[in-house]
Amino acid sequence: MATDDPFEEDNPFGGLPFLGDLGKIFNHQGPIAWDVARQFAYQIATDGASETNVDPLHRIKLGEFARVAELQVANVTSLDVASSGQPISVEAVTKAQWASATLDAYRPLLDRLAGRLAQGGPPPEVSEADAQILDGLLKALNPMMMAMSAGSIAGHLATKAFGNYVLPIPRPDDRILIVVDNVDAFAEEWSLPAEDVHLWVCISELATHSVLSVGHVKAAFERLLNSYVDGFQADPRGFEDRLMDINISGDDPAELQEQLQGVLSDPENLLGALRSEAQNAVVPQLEALLAVVVGYVDFVVDKVGQGLLSSYASLLEVVRRRRFTSSAGDKFVEKLFGVEITSELVDRGAAFVAGVVERAGEPALARLWTDPTALPTPSEVEAPGLWLARIDLPADGHD
Repeated sequence: MATDDPFEEDNPFGGLPFLGDLGKIFNHQGPIAWDVARQFAYQIATDGASETNVDPLHRIKLGEFARVAELQVANVTSLDVASSGQPISVEAVTKAQWASATLDAYRPLLDRLAGRLAQGGPPPEVSEADAQILDGLLKALNPMMMAMSAGSIAGHLATKAFGNYVLPIPRPDDRILIVVDNVDAFAEEWSLPAEDVHLWVCISELATHSVLSVGHVKAAFERLLNSYVDGFQADPRGFEDRLMDINISGDDPAELQEQLQGVLSDPENLLGALRSEAQNAVVPQLEALLAVVVGYVDFVVDKVGQGLLSSYASLLEVVRRRRFTSSAGDKFVEKLFGVEITSELVDRGAAFVAGVVERAGEPALARLWTDPTALPTPSEVEAPGLWLARIDLPADGHD
């Protein structure tokens, strides 16, 4: 039957009832099908179950913990907790709400990635006829693949996140979202006082937010993350190989959909398995910045937590163990943004902070946040004395 829709003529899934509809939908949504990404994130975050609203008592208690944490963090860091000058908002949310907000926060990077991938094309050794087919497939499927990758990131992270900074990536506003069900489940699993865990989460989140809200720190992250994303080189050959493995001769739409979802949800099929040379050039700078931020935040949290939490020693041991247990969401983010918090990176950050304090005292750490030139280079992270010498602070003792 004739159609006025030009997409129908080139729809690579036109003979497959449900896939033909999906292809048509995604074709009209731009580089990323954001409504699909959000649905995918909700499904993963909640495992398909409905969530109850946050208990109002939780909101009240969280507000009390946040006020205590904000005061104590500010006393140690001397930084403004909020970047906007307005009071910071610490909110108790569900997993689905957290996933939705995280999609919004990561959207600029994901849109940038989608634009980068749209610049790619079929490999040169492909024939002109095959290149046209592959190019049509990629244009139709890219919004779906990006949507599923984005939804996977937000959904999987929501299953384990305590607050905004399950990974230290700057957020666009002064809202800190706490997934109270995750915090309560963690406290119960490890037989820890729930109030101590909630207060620790507030301390950690507010300390991280304080640092990431510093103008030149936020700008440095944006520059490095954008450079990493720009370094992607789309490699459609792996995607083509996986797509050709799908058995489309069967008569079970559910099985076909499952096969296609497996192809579309693996970012390596579109992004390639290896980092590009451009990305490898960015990684040392990104890891140096991550190490300093993580090391300083851990220092602040230790200093505040030891004075406020009776169970701090036990809590710290469990948190350290949990920190290096990677989830599917962590791996997606590592692949897409180059952000990975390893034990080696944490140790580097801790050694840098300890080296600065040993040589010049705690006040010297405040110089990190004064101007862009004060951020350490990768070499200086390994040798705090070099950093102190460059910023003209004495490295041979302190009052």
